[in-house]
Amino acid sequence: MPSLAAVKMPKSVWALVWHLSATDQIWAAFLSIAVALLDTAPIEVQRRIVNGITQGHEFQPVLILTMIYGALVLAQGLTKLLLNIYRSWIAENSVRALRSFVGGLPSARNPRNNKDDPRAQGTEISIVLAETDPVGTFVGASVSEPLLQIGILCSVFGYLAYLRPLMALVALVILSPQFLFVPLIQRAINRKVSRRIATLRAASAGMVGEPADMRAALRRQETRFFYVFRLNMVVFKLKFSLNFLMNLSHHIGIATILGIGGYLVVAGKTEVGTVVAFISGMQTIKDPWGDLVTWYQNLMVTRTKFGLIADAVHERGSATRELEEEGQEVAFASE
Repeated sequence: MPSLAAVKMPKSVWALVWHLSATDQIWAAFLSIAVALLDTAPIEVQRRIVNGITQGHEFQPVLILTMIYGALVLAQGLTKLLLNIYRSWIAENSVRALRSFVGGLPSARNPRNNKDDPRAQGTEISIVLAETDPVGTFVGASVSEPLLQIGILCSVFGYLAYLRPLMALVALVILSPQFLFVPLIQRAINRKVSRRIATLRAASAGMVGEPADMRAALRRQETRFFYVFRLNMVVFKLKFSLNFLMNLSHHIGIATILGIGGYLVVAGKTEVGTVVAFISGMQTIKDPWGDLVTWYQNLMVTRTKFGLIADAVHERGSATRELEEEGQEVAFASE
């Protein structure tokens, strides 16, 4: 994996992803496509098994379909296992590269450059020990995760539309309000995360410095920690509220499909297997949709965190260059 040693800190998260893992993301994308295809096939097999049972077919075809279903599930599970391990490898290498870069800055190699600036020291400590982890973790799943989840959603909805276009459209309409409330809630979360990072950096700086008034310093730290506690509680409330609204939308969709599908079965206009396939399809898209929303949340939060890291690195780099230039001028004048 490339390092950041010979380049400047990328200006965006996507530039960082490209520099650290371009080739790996391509291979992870192929694995994601394979998992998405293997995740949809079992739904059709389920439909045929249910129809074979309810329509009184011989048991041998049902047994063969059951074995095919098991083989598909096993293949999908093993492929996803490989994908998850590969992602973790990409993520950990990205974390290592970021830590090596920040730890290798001139200001970090020469602590005397910023020994009089506790805030700078606290920022660097916070970046190396805590802030690089979520950024590197996002790099690992930055491309493969949305490709996998969007692939599953498109393949499952395409299959459901092939079976019953009207029922698929109803399910999509019921889930559509999430396109509105997810971004709104996530923007509120981003603002809280940004304030939390800034407060923790200030707390790190307070731990590194040597305050003249220890009691006042302890009171300031306590105030910062209480503010972080309040921010975290607001974030938890927003996240759990988002999960509640998403689960509510999903179960309303299931109830609607059961109602429409039940009517069509009683009227003799569709098969029981089709209704089962729709229920299974709705269950199948629940996790990918939730994972896609989680990926979007991580993207927004990571952009905020990486922006703060990049700003700090650029600020420290500029300050270090100024100190070096001043040192050169002093040395020249003394000669």
